[in-house]
Amino acid sequence: MFQSVTLSLDDAKRVAAAARAEAEKNRWAVVIAVVDDGGHLMYLERMDGAQKASSGIAEKKARTAILFKRPTKAIEQTVLEDRISMLGLPGAVPLDGGVPLIKDGQYVGGIGVSGVQSFQDGIAAQAGAAAL
Repeated sequence: MFQSVTLSLDDAKRVAAAARAEAEKNRWAVVIAVVDDGGHLMYLERMDGAQKASSGIAEKKARTAILFKRPTKAIEQTVLEDRISMLGLPGAVPLDGGVPLIKDGQYVGGIGVSGVQSFQDGIAAQAGAAAL
């Protein structure tokens, strides 16, 4: 029988803490958002000095990552390869910094990071995802 695996609040906090540690190591002021498998916000952290607009962007990156079951960097790369039609995907954010969260082989959520250059957001998001 199939057993559903979920993302707990403790998981979300652990993922965010790892992303924050990577951002602090690099002196990046970012916002970190963690969503569940339906794209609903579970945890949001805005580091001191992070731009306010990054709160919404980080959440949208996390939601894109889980709903499309791929890092947002993959969508960004496709757009950069002249497939601008990808910009028409409803709800897709084509910027690096969103990574799906996988636990016990199942997609359980997403992490989104925003506040610095998108490739730097991606580094912090990957660090967070690796903590799961």
